[in-house]
Amino acid sequence: MKLLGGPVSRVKPNPPAKVGLNRPAKVRLNRPAKVRLNRPAKIKPAPVAPPADETPVGIPRTTATPQRSKRFYLSVDIKFTVAMAFTAVWVSLSVWISASWMTEFEHLTGTVLAWAIVILVAYLPGAVVAFLAASLVLDRQPPLRMASPTTPLTIIIAARNEENGIGETIAAISRTDYLGPVTIILADNGSTDGTCEAARKAAAEVRVRLRIVSELTPGKSNALNTALTYVTTPYVVTVDADTLLHLESLRRLVSRLESAPPDTAAVAGTVLVRNSRVNLLTRMQEWDYYLGIAAVKRMQGLYQATLVAQGAFSLYLTAEIRRVGGWPDAIGEDIVVTWRLMENGDRVLFEPTAVAFTDAPVKVRHFMVQRARWARGMLEGLATVPPWRQTRRLTGFIAGIDLLIPLLDVGYTLIWLPGLVLFFFGYPIIVSVWSLAVLPVTLLVYGGLRSYQSRHVFGTLDLQVRKNRFGYVAFLLGYQILCSPASIAGYAQHLVGARRRWR
Repeated sequence: MKLLGGPVSRVKPNPPAKVGLNRPAKVRLNRPAKVRLNRPAKIKPAPVAPPADETPVGIPRTTATPQRSKRFYLSVDIKFTVAMAFTAVWVSLSVWISASWMTEFEHLTGTVLAWAIVILVAYLPGAVVAFLAASLVLDRQPPLRMASPTTPLTIIIAARNEENGIGETIAAISRTDYLGPVTIILADNGSTDGTCEAARKAAAEVRVRLRIVSELTPGKSNALNTALTYVTTPYVVTVDADTLLHLESLRRLVSRLESAPPDTAAVAGTVLVRNSRVNLLTRMQEWDYYLGIAAVKRMQGLYQATLVAQGAFSLYLTAEIRRVGGWPDAIGEDIVVTWRLMENGDRVLFEPTAVAFTDAPVKVRHFMVQRARWARGMLEGLATVPPWRQTRRLTGFIAGIDLLIPLLDVGYTLIWLPGLVLFFFGYPIIVSVWSLAVLPVTLLVYGGLRSYQSRHVFGTLDLQVRKNRFGYVAFLLGYQILCSPASIAGYAQHLVGARRRWR
């Protein structure tokens, strides 16, 4: 990787220590041709690049001859049609099979309330899971056609009081194998500790030049937009201050963008948990990031409508970010900016093999605040760019699924959990064999995704998953008990206009 301001020491294959997912002692640089990337056998030291303010703008993307796939091709529209047909069949069968349950329910609660309860706890979750499962089965990630992209890019690290972790983040960036010029900008949002000093020290140790810009107005979006004014490269990447990039992450992220349709505005990377051994909460979150979030992003990426190019690690076209006015003043600034990018027909993709590792909340209170903020950010995105305003039909449909999420959270928290209590006391009224039928399908989805992640993501990157069986069981059985109430709190905060905070 060419980092502006000085030569970079030869890339060491060992990834950063203490991440939530075990890595082998050595990472082989010559990979099997699983993603058709012909990497050079050795990364040569790069010459000193020009200063950031002299970096040429508008450099064209790396060109390469597309590789023809021998596999039978199904268009995205056809895959969507098949997934919708499967979902319709699944829901129809569910209604037919559960007819006797509905009859019993109607005698107890009346027709309207019975249908409302059954839709919220059975039919709607089943439809969402069925559509997700069918989409994942149909998903075939196109090969990366760019061997070694070299387009200049800028990495923005927005930080506030990140003294303890900022040095490790900068060091991880310096170890990536990206061959193009890279500018690093630390967007300091009024830190009161030694964040800037720690960043300067780390940059000096790994021999990279670091530009620090200060924005005293509170808010992550303000820090990002101030840094954006200094960006002179065609691409901009955002990385959280507690996030470590994998050796190949930048190269794969840019390769996905340069292999994508020309109207692609952004690519979201994969974010995984690196502190999963702290307690049970972080163990459960490890599986959520590895399976749950990854499954949703793969489904959305299949339809080229990834709804969140997360600020923790994503790549954007600089010109497109500026076209939509930068990051908005919103609690979910990355959600809203993604929806604005797609509003006029642009696509946002997801690259599973562009991996970064982040710290997950270790306290339940912090976790609940984070999930409430995510839920609130989703509503901000829906309010800013409603699904029916999306130009692409598929984008509008995928965005419309978010309209159902609050209903799922309400149904789980206010109907399913009380029904579960009644079930254990011998009253299988709400939670019965019919409503439990969605669970085996969910297990099949997660089982298939575990196999996919192991072979196509971790196998490609020579990573290994730590044994975390207890965390996996807790994730399957109890994780949603925390997530749904936290999300409902976020919805309430949005509706009453509660004060927004970065953290």
